[in-house]
Amino acid sequence: MPQDEERKTIAANRKARHEYSIEETCHAGIALVGTEVKSVRAGRVNLQDSFVRIEKGEAWVYNMHVSPYEQANRWNVDPKRRRKLLLHKREINRLAGKYQERGMAIIPLSVYLERGYVKVEIGVGRGRKLYDRREAIAAREMEMERKRELAGRE
Repeated sequence: MPQDEERKTIAANRKARHEYSIEETCHAGIALVGTEVKSVRAGRVNLQDSFVRIEKGEAWVYNMHVSPYEQANRWNVDPKRRRKLLLHKREINRLAGKYQERGMAIIPLSVYLERGYVKVEIGVGRGRKLYDRREAIAAREMEMERKRELAGRE
């Protein structure tokens, strides 16, 4: 089965790849309550300003906003509550080791559905400085310009 059919991206943190240089990515399940799953399936999730912390051997995602499900009234939970990431112990230990390095952060990159389960793609990255971002933009523009010139010659 092609990857596009089995994986449906719900939300992406587009600023993350701009503000951080992502060195490694990992996929994790996420512990949600029933109304949150319905809200995520409806695409009502926001990853902006969210981050991951390792606490007492468990990975938690903070500031991931899952809007309340409208039909659930009293069963809804806090939209910005911390949510547990479902990872194997060795994956958590590996992430914790990288997280201990100076300047490293763990950031949720996207939320997607895979075979009916809600998953989160997380990345370990180092924060970029403003001049690094400008250099990345300039390099991307130079590459696009070079491709246009090659296409114009043909």
